[in-house]
Amino acid sequence: MSPDAPPEPGLLSVDLGLRSGLALFGADGRLRWYRSQNFGSQSRLKRAVPAVLHSAGPLAWLVLEGGGPIAEVWEREAMRRALPVLRVSAQDWRARLLYAREQRSGGLAKDAAGVLARRVIEWSGAPRPTSLRHDAAEAVLLGLWGALEVGWLEQVPPEVRR
Repeated sequence: MSPDAPPEPGLLSVDLGLRSGLALFGADGRLRWYRSQNFGSQSRLKRAVPAVLHSAGPLAWLVLEGGGPIAEVWEREAMRRALPVLRVSAQDWRARLLYAREQRSGGLAKDAAGVLARRVIEWSGAPRPTSLRHDAAEAVLLGLWGALEVGWLEQVPPEVRR
């Protein structure tokens, strides 16, 4: 790709909440960046979502974990942009990426997600975190699940598998 070529559309995954985890994946299935963002209130979230989607660059997919009024804010903006949305529950993506024993409680699942997310970060060559919040770790794994679902990856990369 030449330096002047526009970036390929990516996949943005969002672990929904007033404090949301965000992760951007490229069409090669690799993580580009990840972060946690505290919107603080529903009204600030509503104002921020268009800017978050714009700053992520061109997008081919938006992947959301969760539902309710916060998901509706993201979905409404995605619809305005004609951006396809995959909405999934934590149980569904966890079933594909975590062992059953790691899903026995929310706490166990969040701990396992942190470990697996660090493997995805390393495999992708993304900057390593000094600390990794649970919402950002879950957004990373949600994005990996999304990359598998849309066919950007055929399987979990061997370097990530445990």
